[in-house]
Amino acid sequence: MVIEVRDGVAVVDGVPRVLVTADYPYYRDDPAVWADRLRAVRDELGIEVITCYVPWRHHQPEPGTAPDFTGVTHPARDVIGFLALCQELGLRVVAKPGPFIHAEVSYGGLPDWVCPDADPSIEPLLDASGTPSRWGDGAATRTLPAPFGPAFLSRATQWLSAVGKEVLTGAEAVIALQIANEGIYTSGALPLTAYDFSPSGVAFYRDRLRAWYGTPERYNAVHGTSYEDWARIEPPGAGADWGRFHAEYLAEVYRVWAQAVGTDLPVVVNLNPPTVPELDDWLARVRPELWGDISYGFTNWMGVVSADRDAHARYVIAAKRAPGPNLEENWGFSELYDPAYIDGATSFHQSLLAMAAGATGFNVYTGVATSGWAPELDAAHTGPYPDSAPIDAGGAPSGKAPVVRALAGFFAAHGSEFLECAPVRRHAFGLYLPYAGMAALSPPDGPPDGPQCGRVLLAFHERMRERGLDYGLVDLENVTAAELSAYRTVTVPGGPFMHRHAQEMLAAYTAAGGQVLVEGPAPTLDEHREPCALLTPSTAPPLEEGLVLYGEADVFLRSHPTRDVHYLTVLVQTGNEGPIGLRTPYGDAEVVAAEGAGAVLRLAGGDVDDVVIRGLNAYLDCAVEASVRLNGVRAGAQGPGDLVRISV
Repeated sequence: MVIEVRDGVAVVDGVPRVLVTADYPYYRDDPAVWADRLRAVRDELGIEVITCYVPWRHHQPEPGTAPDFTGVTHPARDVIGFLALCQELGLRVVAKPGPFIHAEVSYGGLPDWVCPDADPSIEPLLDASGTPSRWGDGAATRTLPAPFGPAFLSRATQWLSAVGKEVLTGAEAVIALQIANEGIYTSGALPLTAYDFSPSGVAFYRDRLRAWYGTPERYNAVHGTSYEDWARIEPPGAGADWGRFHAEYLAEVYRVWAQAVGTDLPVVVNLNPPTVPELDDWLARVRPELWGDISYGFTNWMGVVSADRDAHARYVIAAKRAPGPNLEENWGFSELYDPAYIDGATSFHQSLLAMAAGATGFNVYTGVATSGWAPELDAAHTGPYPDSAPIDAGGAPSGKAPVVRALAGFFAAHGSEFLECAPVRRHAFGLYLPYAGMAALSPPDGPPDGPQCGRVLLAFHERMRERGLDYGLVDLENVTAAELSAYRTVTVPGGPFMHRHAQEMLAAYTAAGGQVLVEGPAPTLDEHREPCALLTPSTAPPLEEGLVLYGEADVFLRSHPTRDVHYLTVLVQTGNEGPIGLRTPYGDAEVVAAEGAGAVLRLAGGDVDDVVIRGLNAYLDCAVEASVRLNGVRAGAQGPGDLVRISV
């Protein structure tokens, strides 16, 4: 199997595939059951790609000793044997060596000996007040190391290099590498003031200023300051610059860590979605356009999207930011996160929402419940981990297993075609990320009319959702004319300046018949604060009708560019009772699915083809006869339950 990642899509032996994966934390289980659990993922869940973290603290707990990858010091450290077992069973692996992994592992998977508290030579990560950033709960908290501090950087790159040379080289099962976790230290959604004010971070910031502006005089001309040299400029400085610094800082950490592994494998990352208060911080920091060959991916972990409007918005924005797979969807944690996850309907809904919004794959985290890890790996949680996985701690399929298998089977059969189909989106939001950096650093009690990005995006998202319309998300500094031409309207945040290139692009789009809607004042300056006023805002046109006729649901449509094939994703909101009425390319239809659940349907040649509809949600005490009706023809489950129809 040869895998590439092209524009966020996994291409397997030349064929685009929806990347469906299941996580198995081998380090939390008895090696004697590894083979049994892997077979269960393959045979009961229908998933052939495993994801697994490789915890640094597990394999190299003591300084001055070589990492143990063969189980010499403990059988559960035999990751080489684990990967060989995957190969033997016909499974492929996405390996995730951190160096920080979270995964409910103590100190996020870092060994204690890289902690600045234990070794004063290791530079701590500092926030804007100069306070060290810490990880953990209560007495178990430890200071985090600055990524570019020389002592830590040396140790981290040695670890990653050892994984590359000793674990990944020759491991035929491994098809891709994930670097880091949800930013650097699960910090992708934190405020811009949370890091990195360490000496190494500040040095990187000043180096970036020098690269962007060339001379202090040019910097002063833009900012109205009078600095004589870079060393006098203290962070965070101008909000747009500090946001840009965060974007390039994250890109550089990713590059350095991925390079240290020294592999030709495709590299992905798993950004955590933004919080609502820190949406601008996230937007300013997360710039996949800067990452080169490293591909975007994201996680969940922020709420039940069928019930929480904020969680829904954050999730959709994360899925739309760039093409890439959902690399961690909660399919097993009800006690640690939310009791709604006790039923597979919640995760089914969210996995489908990610795919509909733009993801190119989804992950079952975790596919297997585990038990029996050493206390030094995780002393805070008891087994099983997680509490309600599709494969339970005894290796048996739980009630979630058929749901996972149906979803995996649908995309195994139709994933390539699903990816070929274009989402039906007539409107887009244009991100102008310098405004995100400025808004992120604006005081809460500051002027409400300052440049905004996240707040305007959230309002746009809610308008589109209320109308039942899908939308695109584009970066105004990088979007092409061809990409803009796919939309009838582009809504952009207003403010005093905008890159000249972006203004020219939008002006050309308007001249070609598109409509630019500016939320706020139209810019009159370019990025250098030189006169530039090329935008002529349009009047907002009336929005077209959405896809929902009745019922409370989010509905997404994808259509094939050359064939009479369409995919409908129907996501029923918590609180909905009764069927969902839909507009389809073939006329009106009706779908019955459980509250908080949903459906995915393939439509072809005027009829309903394959479907997966969840009819049960035990958490909400909802059991319906899953069904779909189109043009008077009905297909339904026999009694309360799911409807699964997948052609072989």
